[in-house]
Amino acid sequence: MVFQMRDVKSWAQKVKEAVKKVIIGKDDVIEKAIIALLAGGHILLEDIPGVGKTTFAKALAKSLGCTFKRIQCTPDLLPSDIIGTNVYLFHDGRFVFRPGPIFANIVLADEINRASPKTQSSLLECMDEHQVTVDGVTYQLPQPFFIIATQNPIEPEGIFVLPESQVDRFCMRLRLGYPNPDEEKQVLIEQRLTHPLEALHPVTDAHEVLEVQREVREVFVSDLIYGYVLRIIHQTRKDERLLLGASPRGSLFLTRTAQARAAIYGRDYVAPDDIKALAIDVLAHRLIVKPIYQAEGLVAEQIVAEMLDLIPVPDTL
Repeated sequence: MVFQMRDVKSWAQKVKEAVKKVIIGKDDVIEKAIIALLAGGHILLEDIPGVGKTTFAKALAKSLGCTFKRIQCTPDLLPSDIIGTNVYLFHDGRFVFRPGPIFANIVLADEINRASPKTQSSLLECMDEHQVTVDGVTYQLPQPFFIIATQNPIEPEGIFVLPESQVDRFCMRLRLGYPNPDEEKQVLIEQRLTHPLEALHPVTDAHEVLEVQREVREVFVSDLIYGYVLRIIHQTRKDERLLLGASPRGSLFLTRTAQARAAIYGRDYVAPDDIKALAIDVLAHRLIVKPIYQAEGLVAEQIVAEMLDLIPVPDTL
């Protein structure tokens, strides 16, 4: 099937409904994960243990019908355990490359901040260039390629904080949060006998994902919208409360995710509401608040929200 803009909305709704069979009450997070996928980015799921981060990744992968691999990050995990290594075959007298778990459409890097800095760094080329290089030979990763990394933000021991260069490569940082009492009751009922994942079936495949990604890139972005994005980005670089503002990669992802959001809402153009709906999730994790303001309880999300309130929204497209 060759996708057109009118097909993207129904495709996204189909995927969203499939994931909702497993992940209850998190429609906004599901939608944003689909947006990040269509924008060609990756997501960082940062939340406390037990709220369903791993289940979320499995449900999304199974719904999409794409190949899926899980990497359980630990301090002794090596880069070769992720990207693969050359193995010597004695009977042939030659080396053969054995791919690691990174060679999948959707990769779950579980508890990524438990891996050592050296191992974390092995993901940089994968995330940005969709390839790996082993002994001077470059191997292309399967397409689409989407990393879902999870981390627990409240546990200070036995972790290695992600460097800014890696954090910046994530399109969005998302949080699931606790379910409300009614949602949690539904989880208990549905998992009494079996897990909903067992009954989940793919509603699409990798080929269709690529088709939708290509169609999303065709969504129109006006000069007014480009200007609006850049005003937000440059304000983060000028704000005296921040040590580090948003990078050009941040402006690129904000634009691409806005295109994806417009498409799944059935529009062939980006509106200011697309930018406003995604700016906090796309930009906040790229910003570093000065320690003096951190001590006062200020977080990057608040700063971005203030900027969205203060910066004039374009009147027309």
